[in-house]
Amino acid sequence: MMLKHFAGELAGQRALVLGRSNIVGKPMAALLLREHCTVTIAHSRTRDLAEECRRADVLVAATGRAHMVKGDWIRPGATVIDVGINRIPTPDGKGRLVGDVDFDSAVAVAGAITPVPGGVGPMTIACLLLNTLTATCRQHGLPVPEVGPAAE
Repeated sequence: MMLKHFAGELAGQRALVLGRSNIVGKPMAALLLREHCTVTIAHSRTRDLAEECRRADVLVAATGRAHMVKGDWIRPGATVIDVGINRIPTPDGKGRLVGDVDFDSAVAVAGAITPVPGGVGPMTIACLLLNTLTATCRQHGLPVPEVGPAAE
């Protein structure tokens, strides 16, 4: 939903999914293929990873490594979805959450970028709630609300 909103028409765009997990990477690649993107899956052992990232119109980072993707890895104007959630230490000992993308260097280059925290997490919760509402309506023979992809 976020990609369709920020990147517009996805068909024909070059997408890179950085991470090959069964929970995020592979399903995201399948979703992008369904939208007719040209999809590459990369990972920590991909040769010249920075150059692979620079080719992408859409970059989905799901590596589990804090600040792995630097701003100079991103194609100017690319849409960046940061799925990573990493806790890094802070001087006060509490720590803070950061993504897989170095947001401060990437925000100046990307056309759109999701923050961490506050990006993919709240969107996931909203989609789960919408799916729950849709399922409940269908079970009870009620009209399904006409919002979001669950209504399609």
